[in-house]
Amino acid sequence: MDVAEVIESHRKDEKKMAKVLLHVCCGPCASACEPALRDLGNEVVMFFSNSNIDTEDEYEKRLANARALGAADGVEVVADAYDHADWLEKVAKGLEDEPEKGSRCARCFRYNLSRAAAYAAEHGYDAFTTSLTVSPHKVSRMVFDAGADAAWGVSAKECGGSAAPSPKFLEIDFKKRDGFLKSLRRSAELGLYRQPYCGCEFSRRGADEENVVK
Repeated sequence: MDVAEVIESHRKDEKKMAKVLLHVCCGPCASACEPALRDLGNEVVMFFSNSNIDTEDEYEKRLANARALGAADGVEVVADAYDHADWLEKVAKGLEDEPEKGSRCARCFRYNLSRAAAYAAEHGYDAFTTSLTVSPHKVSRMVFDAGADAAWGVSAKECGGSAAPSPKFLEIDFKKRDGFLKSLRRSAELGLYRQPYCGCEFSRRGADEENVVK
């Protein structure tokens, strides 16, 4: 579903979707997603949680560009703690040789979206979603499965595993309706840094081998 369809389907049940936490992988991707959510009347906060990024310098560079987008649009940006060592232990260990779009990526999505779900629950958000789906290099269904798992994990912790997930994960495919093209145009207008690889050292290796921008 695209963003309008998803928001409308939830509003049929709850009349409104007031507070949405948007997990952002980077400023350029979020540049198409955050305005789309706000244009539908939602209160949006961007959550930068990306311990998958291989170096602290690269992490800070991407965070600075996410904050530049937030400043341009008047949207708050919350930065999660950066802990690449923890990510390597919990996500990459044993999957170092997995190809891109494989099991390591699925585990990575769950890691970052679980942190977003926990923050959303702790701070009273109605829903959360992610800018990851705006990229044509990401498998949206894999992202959706990770988001659903993250939402259920929060619900299980709060309700003993018996209740529906809260906050809800919005399955929005932001690449629909030229979302990726819009992100290219908007990030160029704002002068945002577009990284040449997804984030981890394994994706950098793949980008170097394939000579493609991810």
